[in-house]
Amino acid sequence: MPDTLHPDPEQLATWLQATAKGDAAAFRALYDTISPKLFGYALRILGKRELAEEALQDGFVAIWNGAAGYQRHLAAPMTWMTTIVRNKSLDLLRRCAHDLDIDGPVFDAEIMAALQDPRATPIDALLISHDAKALALCMSLLEGAHRQAVGLAFFHDLSHSEVAQQMAIPIGTVKTWIRRSLERLKTCLVKGERA
Repeated sequence: MPDTLHPDPEQLATWLQATAKGDAAAFRALYDTISPKLFGYALRILGKRELAEEALQDGFVAIWNGAAGYQRHLAAPMTWMTTIVRNKSLDLLRRCAHDLDIDGPVFDAEIMAALQDPRATPIDALLISHDAKALALCMSLLEGAHRQAVGLAFFHDLSHSEVAQQMAIPIGTVKTWIRRSLERLKTCLVKGERA
């Protein structure tokens, strides 16, 4: 039985070489060995089983199609395949952000509640509506993973370490993404005020 917790890099490289030549049995052995680990990784990024399954499937299609291009001197086999599944997961996350309640819907619902506040004057409602539209436009200009990090931190009130854990990326990356995103949002909002 293959060791899915600590797969042998030599064996993975051998299976990848055979997969590059169209060996379905080697690909199956590769899948059986590493799919549980890659599925867990995709699930940490996406948070939903069905989305993680889709990302895993897309990842293995890419591994099958790209095995001939794998270069061992650039990355260990597990690193190369994890990167593929990570990228497929992030692509799926960008496409489905509204379903994951990370971007628009939660923000929109909060804005709608503020707009319907009986204590708000028409001027208050107009200002909230204008500011919300400006922020939504500027948020949409951010790269998907950066927008997700900002959304989790500010709309879901998660700490940087919680965002890092949710997105399965290093905390330093989260801090950099959020800092840069806030700078971009500030620049975008200032430009919007001048227009």
